[in-house]
Amino acid sequence: MELLKGIVAPVLVLGMGLVVSWGYKAVISVVRPPPPKICGSLEGPPITAPRVKLRDGRYLAYEEFGVPKQQANYNIIFIHGFSSSRHGPSILSTDLSPPDIIEELGVHIVGFDKPGYGESDPDPNQTVESLALDIEELADHLGLGSKFYVLGNSMGGQAVWGCLKYIPNR
Repeated sequence: MELLKGIVAPVLVLGMGLVVSWGYKAVISVVRPPPPKICGSLEGPPITAPRVKLRDGRYLAYEEFGVPKQQANYNIIFIHGFSSSRHGPSILSTDLSPPDIIEELGVHIVGFDKPGYGESDPDPNQTVESLALDIEELADHLGLGSKFYVLGNSMGGQAVWGCLKYIPNR
């Protein structure tokens, strides 16, 4: 009888856990989020940024800051974090970093919306490597040259690591 009393509580907890997980799975299978609305599609938001078309047909939206790329000493691709966008480098044009420093150093910065953010198309099969290759392709489309710098903010640091690993020659 003592043994039976010691088993009842764990069995009840396990049973309740199974019921809750089954209910959660049933609800999730019925309530799915709507598919993303792609920029420029019939029901999607309008396109307001310049975009480059990648070899797989997706688009990446970008914005350029600093000196013109033809005059640049340093071409930098800025990779935003989780809750940011291509507009991240715009802080460089504020009083926090006077524009004359940017001009003096000859810095050209490209901010872009990572796949699935802002006006860039999502990549359902995205990996760290595929994002690095997207960045390389963006640099090629924009004519940034054979060498460029990457700068990541917050979760953009993961993409910087991917660039170091998968496109170190750039």
